Amino acid sequence: MLSLLFLVFIATPLVLGCLCYFVPKMLGCPKTARYLTIGYGLLVTAAGFFIAFEDMFFTKASARELIEEQGFKLEDEFKLLRNESMSGIGDYYHTFTLQISDNDKQAAILLIKSSDNYKPATSYPDDLPYHQTTDRYFGKKIIRNYETSESYVREYFEPSGRKGYAPTFRQIFIHKIKNEVEFQETD
Repeated sequence: MLSLLFLVFIATPLVLGCLCYFVPKMLGCPKTARYLTIGYGLLVTAAGFFIAFEDMFFTKASARELIEEQGFKLEDEFKLLRNESMSGIGDYYHTFTLQISDNDKQAAILLIKSSDNYKPATSYPDDLPYHQTTDRYFGKKIIRNYETSESYVREYFEPSGRKGYAPTFRQIFIHKIKNEVEFQETD
């Protein structure tokens, strides 16, 4: 596993960088080789910087897009309180918390409560959506809405459509006491 990481993240960019330099130089274009290598180096550095500091590039517009993909509309101004993401080979986890207006909170709660599959706190579901399907790769999309003692929850599960790739599992928690929405995604 470590050798695969070395190959992908270190050896491949180095080999490509050498090719950017030596091929034009052997063809008699040393200035082109230098400029091409510098450009490629800047591109690799920028990509590494973006991967390392991905959370810093997450904006309110990105948060709005992820929330609205789940059917919620944020009409009023909101504040991004927290954002965290982690990734590894084959895994990705992202969570953020928004402070929203009382109007947006009430609209989101109404959307959950008025859904066909809503379960009140007295009949809290103890199984997760991905346990309801036998085929995690090509099964059907599942959306569940329920209430817990602390929040209203919408769970979204979508198979990847490709064997060996993780399905998308998203949860949105609308807190009962605070005007906060928490978004969690696992791929």
